[in-house]
Amino acid sequence: MSYYKVGLHNVGSYQVSGKPFVSGGLNATAALSLTFPMVTRWIQVHNSGSSNLKVGFSARGVHASGGNSGENYILVRQDQTLGPVELKLTALHLSGGVAGGVSVLAGLTGVGVESIDNSSVSPSSPNVNWSGSAGVG
Repeated sequence: MSYYKVGLHNVGSYQVSGKPFVSGGLNATAALSLTFPMVTRWIQVHNSGSSNLKVGFSARGVHASGGNSGENYILVRQDQTLGPVELKLTALHLSGGVAGGVSVLAGLTGVGVESIDNSSVSPSSPNVNWSGSAGVG
C-alpha cells in the first residue's frame, strides 16, 4: 500500500491555484525578511517607491557582510514589478525601496513550512526549514 502526503515534491500541491497572500506598504529601506506561512507556488513583488529594491532568497544575497559581496539578488527598479514567478519559498529577503513602497503578492500551496526538513536543501542546518536559499549567496 502506498501513502501520499503533501510535501516539497508533491505535484498536486503545485497544480492547483494558490491561496492568496498579500502584504502591502512594506518598509524595506533597511533589511526586511518576509516569512510565508506556507510554501509558495509563485510570488510577485511590486516596488512603487522612487528607488531600486533588492529581492533575494537569503539575507546574504542582498547584504554585503563578512567577505560576502551581497550580489545575489534581483533588482526591481522604481515603479516596476517582478513576476509573477513560480518559486517554492518559505521566506523572501528585501532591501532598498522607500518606506511603505513595497508590496508582495504570493500564491501559497498546502505545503506547511514545518513539513520541509531536508538536509540536502538546507545544508547549513538539517533541522531548519527550506528557505529556497541553498546555493544562493
